Order: sequence, then C-alpha cells, then structure tokens
Amino acid sequence: MNDTLVVRQLNSLDYTSVWHAMQSFTDNRNDQSNDELWLVEHPAVFTQGQAGKEEHLLCPGNIPVVKTDRGGQITYHGPGQQVLYVLINLRRKKLGIRQLVTLIENAIINCLSEYQINAQAKPDAPGVYINNKKVASLGLRVRKGCSFHGLALNVNMDLSPFLLINPCGYAGLEMIQTSALNGPKTPLEAGESLVKHLSTLLQANTILYKTGLETTNDH
Repeated sequence: MNDTLVVRQLNSLDYTSVWHAMQSFTDNRNDQSNDELWLVEHPAVFTQGQAGKEEHLLCPGNIPVVKTDRGGQITYHGPGQQVLYVLINLRRKKLGIRQLVTLIENAIINCLSEYQINAQAKPDAPGVYINNKKVASLGLRVRKGCSFHGLALNVNMDLSPFLLINPCGYAGLEMIQTSALNGPKTPLEAGESLVKHLSTLLQANTILYKTGLETTNDH
C-alpha cells in the first residue's frame, strides 16, 4: 500500500498549463506512483466544467474562459484563492468518487473549524458553505481510476468576478471568503491547513514537499 503523499507548491501559474500537467500526470502514472496534492493560485480565469451551460456566463468581460474536462459548471479562479488539486489513485485507496468528494469537503470543514468557523456541505450541491454562502468550490475528473482537478477555497481575493457568472450554475449564489470571517488570511496559511487535514483523511504516513511542476528528470 503506497501511503506516501507528494505535496507540490506551484505558487502562481496559469490554469491551462496546470490542467494539461494534471492530465499528463494522470495518463502517465502507474500503480506505484505516489498520490499528489498540488497547491496553486491562478491568474484571473473562468473555467467551465463539462456540464457547464453558456447561459451561466453572464458577462465575462476581459477575463478568459477555459472549457475544461472536470465535472460541474462554471466558476472563477483568481489571485488570493487557494486552489488545491487532488491527484489520487482511487482504486488503490478503495475510494469511490462520491467518497472522495465527501472527504475533500470534510477536510475544508475541518480546516475552517480550527478558526471557529462553522461550515457545511450540501448533499445536492458539492462545495462548502457558511450560512448558505459558498466559500469553497469542488470539481473533479476520474480517469484510469485516478482523480484530478480538486477544490478552490476563497481566502483573500476580489470576489466581484463571481458576479459576472452564475457560480456553479446557481443564479444569485453569494460567495464568501475566509479572510472576512477571521479565518485564513493568505492562501499559504489556508493551503497548509488544507494539506494537514487532507493528508490525515487520506491516511498518508509520509509527506514529501516539492515545488514546481515535474520535469522529466524529476522522477
């Protein structure tokens, strides 16, 4: 049983580069490959999941729109939001996709509870909510029994671009962020807490920290 987890800090990197790297990682991994968590902040971008409907993109302005292969509808990524991609061999972990969604939601809820923030998941709408306002979005894809894509936690960002879309397909859904709730003030702080709780729930015994995307001689 491989219970080593690689935590990769990518800092700020454009969405498309990281998305294609996730696809490549998933396509090329084998049963011996370590599971990985990737931490990243993206420059401003709207991403539209496979179920995404054009009408939920109200007025994108000059923010690029990327049609991607994750589940879910449209969302926004930008500086000050901690994105965490979850590259897990689900078959090896004996996890179903719904179990992984719940595990990720619980990691976010546990992270926020450390700051005395009471957050909840909703059975019919993936993500994490505080008083029906959304603080974290989720979107996943599974290929070859392995997950990629992941979560986006609003930390300390400009939330106004969310007003240009129906976030996750819900008109009028209000977005909220942790820095306004005495929660994590920076993506770095949020990322450290998320990694701690995710690695616990994933039962990782060893954590290896790396920076940057994998290069061919990095294996």
